Amino acid sequence: MSDVAGYAVSAAARLGLQAGNKVGESGYDDDVDHDLRDAIADAIDADLLDDESDEVLDAVVLWWRDGDGDLTDALINAVPLLADDGVIWLSTPKTGLDGYVEPSEIAEATRTAGLAQTTSVNGGPGWMLARLARPKTGKVRR
Repeated sequence: MSDVAGYAVSAAARLGLQAGNKVGESGYDDDVDHDLRDAIADAIDADLLDDESDEVLDAVVLWWRDGDGDLTDALINAVPLLADDGVIWLSTPKTGLDGYVEPSEIAEATRTAGLAQTTSVNGGPGWMLARLARPKTGKVRR
């Protein structure tokens, strides 16, 4: 296994996905990390589903680059595809790479879409992944 492929397997493991999870993918293009995609598919023991799928998803991998359009709209469109505890893994190019997305843009889009960023994972040589989830609702105190 190459160092890059090994890194992708490690990154996929940190996403918390497991066999049987249904994972969708949006924003696919030639520049995505194919080793990471393969490692995710291996982890869930299935192919990633495209954004036309009718399945309720445990996760969506959203590949996003500066210039792809409105990130808020993309996040809002992904939320209804998710199971109640489903998450979006927002994958953006790393700092200094073509298509880099400013953290302030990610934060604003996340907040506007009603999501919260919970963690980030180094996705390999070119991509960072941010875990976006619905905020946990606290118990009402009386």
